[in-house]
Amino acid sequence: MLFFQVGEFFEEMAEGRSRDSISSLMDIRPDTANVERGGEVVCVSPEEVKVGEIIVVKPGEKVPMDGTVLEGSSSLDTVALTGESVPRGISVGDSILSGCVNLSGVVRARVTKEFGESTASKILDLVENASSNKSTSENFITRFARVYTPIVVAAALVLAFVPPMISGDFAGTFAKWLYRALTFLIVSCPCALVVSIPLAFFGGIGGASRKGILVKGSNYLEALSKLDTVVFDKTGTLTQGVFEVTAVHPEKLDEKELLHLAAHVERYSTHPVAVSLRNAYPEEADGCTVEAVEEVAGQGVKARVNGHDVCVGNSRMMEAVGAAWKDCEKSGTIVHVSLDGEYAGHIVVSDRIKDDAASAVSALKASGIRKTVMLTGDKEEVAAEVASVTGVDEYKAGLLPDGKVEEVERLASEVPEGRKLAFAGDGINDAPVLARADVGIAMGALGSDAAIEAADVVLMDDKPSKLAEGIKIAKKTLRIAKENTAFSIALKVLVLLLAIPGLATMWMAVVADVGVLVLAVLNSARTLKA
Repeated sequence: MLFFQVGEFFEEMAEGRSRDSISSLMDIRPDTANVERGGEVVCVSPEEVKVGEIIVVKPGEKVPMDGTVLEGSSSLDTVALTGESVPRGISVGDSILSGCVNLSGVVRARVTKEFGESTASKILDLVENASSNKSTSENFITRFARVYTPIVVAAALVLAFVPPMISGDFAGTFAKWLYRALTFLIVSCPCALVVSIPLAFFGGIGGASRKGILVKGSNYLEALSKLDTVVFDKTGTLTQGVFEVTAVHPEKLDEKELLHLAAHVERYSTHPVAVSLRNAYPEEADGCTVEAVEEVAGQGVKARVNGHDVCVGNSRMMEAVGAAWKDCEKSGTIVHVSLDGEYAGHIVVSDRIKDDAASAVSALKASGIRKTVMLTGDKEEVAAEVASVTGVDEYKAGLLPDGKVEEVERLASEVPEGRKLAFAGDGINDAPVLARADVGIAMGALGSDAAIEAADVVLMDDKPSKLAEGIKIAKKTLRIAKENTAFSIALKVLVLLLAIPGLATMWMAVVADVGVLVLAVLNSARTLKA
């Protein structure tokens, strides 16, 4: 009985650690919100705050609701959501997410989502319901125990009564065979399997969540361990998804003057390329006069800057004004600039590749992934450069969403039996292909409702390198579950065989049952250190 108590203690301790690992996410749920009402700031429950109200977040407080910054600047600790310790700077116009901790300045923000729809609430709901999706191993153990238990009980009854009846000396031999039957019954108890396998997956999900990798169920954790092919979306997954000026090639002016002209002409445009030009030259208030701004459909924008005619646009606009434009070898959107009808140079605007994209692809290959593929709706030359830099095995460009689904179906048909295909996308415009893949992985999902709902796995910090880390955790979890299964069954079968002829004692039976349970539980607890 003392040994049973020791086994129960270790079981409760391991379950507690697994539960704490996951429930630590509950700390991201704020208890109160400071909201402006009637000219003063009142402290209320976050459930009472409505969309459109103004909240005030002081230093050291958790952000209670998703919103947009109206006033103030600060740094946010996003470790509870992303697993990353590097603070994220925010200022007016930026989005803030519930569950982050405000580190420095006071921030006023307008609420954009109800508390139940906030990022923190959705993440908590996802993790809390993860156990409802069981892995193949867990389902097998459940079915195994349901069939196995009545069989071994019946076998124990047979062992207790049949041999004495056959021997002809029932009264004299019954006690001996009853002892063997009880030994057999204790050894055959499947508690080590029934407890340790789910505990391993529970711990794996908890360990992954601490790294900012949210897995919706142990079935998806198991699928991650069996990946053969990983397919990436390009924009927002391998690249930042934000246009930036990546090169400036002037002809008659210097780089700063070329950017200056382009930024002023594009001053009033909301096009992403125009925004990137203005961001590259933020010195808008430099005393220049900009007049007669005119947007030419399909070509670009022209205006008079300090009395000079400046055109900013594509090659067709240059041809229209008679400027002899030059091509560029760099991939991206080429913005040509002319000054008084003469070619002044061009600016390359492109989507910057994420810093860890190449290392992520390399890590996937090192982890045993056979093929990596990139699918994009972008132009061929842009796709080719991204594929070259990141090192993916294949790429397809110019695809619409339905084209991506067709490509994923083709790739899935090439995956060997028993292996899986994963698609990593931004979770917003890739919902159809995320649903089609064996494992849908949302990249850059911080604050994206569509990503959290559509994907099977959510990487909360926008880093593709976390995918390889998730696969590593999944493989370790599955390996531990298999170790528990093999060890438990092997030792039990051995002692069962010894119990029938009476070679196994009750102590051996207890060790084979509770001892195996203790070892299996301790082994499962290793998943928490994934």
